[in-house]
Amino acid sequence: MRPSGRHFLQIPGPTNTPDRVLRAMSAPTIDHRGPEFAALTRELLDALKPVFGTTGPVVVYPASGTGAWEAALVNTLSPGDRVLCFETGHFATLWQEMARRLGLRVDLVPGDWRHGVDPDEVAARLRADGAGLVKAVLVVHNETSTGVTSRVAEVRRAIDAAGHPALLLVDTISSLGSIDYRHDEWGVDVTVAGSQKGLMLPPGLSFNAVSDKALRAAETARSVRSFWDWRPVLEANARGLFPYTPATNLLYGLRESLRMLAEEGLSTVYARHLRHAAATRSAVRAWGLEVLCADEREHSASLTAVLMPDGHDADRLRAVILERYDMSLGAGLGRLAGRVFRIGHLGAFNDLMLAGTLAGVQLGLVAAGVPVKGSGIDAALERLQQP
Repeated sequence: MRPSGRHFLQIPGPTNTPDRVLRAMSAPTIDHRGPEFAALTRELLDALKPVFGTTGPVVVYPASGTGAWEAALVNTLSPGDRVLCFETGHFATLWQEMARRLGLRVDLVPGDWRHGVDPDEVAARLRADGAGLVKAVLVVHNETSTGVTSRVAEVRRAIDAAGHPALLLVDTISSLGSIDYRHDEWGVDVTVAGSQKGLMLPPGLSFNAVSDKALRAAETARSVRSFWDWRPVLEANARGLFPYTPATNLLYGLRESLRMLAEEGLSTVYARHLRHAAATRSAVRAWGLEVLCADEREHSASLTAVLMPDGHDADRLRAVILERYDMSLGAGLGRLAGRVFRIGHLGAFNDLMLAGTLAGVQLGLVAAGVPVKGSGIDAALERLQQP
């Protein structure tokens, strides 16, 4: 029997798509070679820049975030180049695996999946690279599998302190539009993003924000690239066009989601996410459970990963919650499979949605026989009543 009411989709992406965005996407498709579409393209490319914190170009692809990963690598690097990567979680691991498959030499710094990138380690590794063999540093800003946010501004300062010329490539797939991010100010060379999280869209669009230094690197990079090549996209964008058939209706939705972010104000959006994350952590601690992120400076504002007590399986808990309360929570990925569940609190989200989400988690914990010390709902509501 199909449950009554609305399904609660509380994974860390894809997120709930707002009705405004869904309605915008339902408009008739237009000629992607015509003047109306050219005006749409120019509007979008201008509106994207503040979200990335850049005045430079943003390249849009009809692809998942994985495509934007590849575009960042093949446009700036050549086979045989060395890149410095950090094992901060499942997605950081996948990105470095892609780099290996593309013929890059990966220096991987092991991690415990509970901490972000250590800026001191960045500085030490680059100081030791006197010959400048490392061509890029790869950082996942907000690791979706762990709920840990790396301190990108400090990583940039570490690179500068080492006097190293390496490019800085940053994945913001689960942070853009949810967590404060500053491509230009932080000296990022390529920012990778996707549509299905903080931008409140379905999957299907991905992005590269590109610095002048990255554009210069693209002139000499020897990686084979065709679809992912920035050059034809940027040349077509100058005329309001794309060098391929674009995802027109997703672009309608993007225009609406960018308008929503502008109406709320990015600083207010970021503050809302911080507040919901803090309330969620209050709930977790009241239940007597442990947040996976081990550094107070690195708690994610867009999701919270929760460790299960010994002897209890996170996937069984998720199954109970889905079956009884029609709510989806994020699974543990990679080495965290069965050990954590992830609560997404990003995108189009408000206090009552969070209260409902945490009520579903608390009901599920009890139903699954997981020991609970206190009322996480009460703790979260107390936090939400604060400014």
